Amino acid sequence: MIYKASLDKTAVIITNIVTLLFGALIVFNFILPLAIILLLTYLICLLLKPLSYEITEDELIIRRLLKSVHINRSDIESLKLIDKSAISGSIRTFGVGGLFGWFGKFANTQLGNMTWYVTRRDKPILIIKKDSKKILISPDEAEAFVAEFKGFKPIS
Repeated sequence: MIYKASLDKTAVIITNIVTLLFGALIVFNFILPLAIILLLTYLICLLLKPLSYEITEDELIIRRLLKSVHINRSDIESLKLIDKSAISGSIRTFGVGGLFGWFGKFANTQLGNMTWYVTRRDKPILIIKKDSKKILISPDEAEAFVAEFKGFKPIS
């Protein structure tokens, strides 16, 4: 099943403000190198934004416009819904912090280093891989996603 990845209120506000700010800077203060940098930044963020999450027999797929992320189910040690307080205080070490969501490398004292593919921060799902890497995702229907993942019976 495919699960939507809609933006939370904060991401919508940040995305709208950045869109207006970038647009104003390009239109009212046109400097070609600046315009190119702003447009490239915006385009890269848009292309890497999580669009949806999908569970298949063999994989968990994070759909994006540019190169979806495929995680083999056999590589996943655990997957669970966590409280949003577990990610509060996280620091972005390399990534995007609000423009079309939160994605890239993040860290905090409680969970350590993580890779986020998040569009909403109210019901995060923590994936711990067998190699100890941590991934955070945020499907709109988080509880249903976890239930489907845990209850998925591969076809023999």
